[in-house]
Amino acid sequence: MAKKSINLDLNSVFEGAASQFRGLNPNEPGQWPVLPKLVTWAVLGVAVIVVGWFLLLSDVTDQLEAERGKEPTLKADYRSKLGQAVNLGELRKQKLQVEEYVTQLEKQLPGKAEMDALLSDINTAGLGRGLQFELFRPGNVVVKDYYAELPIAIKVSGRYHDIGSFAADVANLSRIVTLHNITIVAGKDKDSSGVLSMDATARTYRYLDASELEQVKKSTAKPTKGKKK
Repeated sequence: MAKKSINLDLNSVFEGAASQFRGLNPNEPGQWPVLPKLVTWAVLGVAVIVVGWFLLLSDVTDQLEAERGKEPTLKADYRSKLGQAVNLGELRKQKLQVEEYVTQLEKQLPGKAEMDALLSDINTAGLGRGLQFELFRPGNVVVKDYYAELPIAIKVSGRYHDIGSFAADVANLSRIVTLHNITIVAGKDKDSSGVLSMDATARTYRYLDASELEQVKKSTAKPTKGKKK
């Protein structure tokens, strides 16, 4: 008898709970019985938690993939900086050596006041080898970023070995002078056998003074406006 009473009680409970879900008006949830309200709130709560969890998890996954993508770059950067740190002393020595070398090269560039003396040295080098200058014409100065270039059109005549010695003397000057566009032909005078004629462009270089450097900076700082078509 006890088992029957328990079954009857459970059946009546389930029947009462099920009856609360019958005939619910979805347009008036406020008039629903307590049990449907609790179930509805529970389902909505679980749905919100699930949706929020997936959204949060997807954002975290994207961030994780982005950080993983940075890993190879960070490792390469770390290895590079580690190598620099290990060789820091040697790199500093190389930097000092380069700076000293650049200083030596700058000392080989004459200033404006020394250009006339350098032109005289080139002329003296040719005359000292017994060459005859047929042309010695300095051109227009070409200003570069950190130095100025002076081309000199020269034409000398003399014997082969004297011309070669002159070229060596120019190369051994205390200032930097280079020879370009060299053309050597036989002399036109039949009486001067063995005499050659050399056309060349000698280029010498000088450093820019403070005013010239300032002018270069101003010219490079000006924005270039494109032409409208």
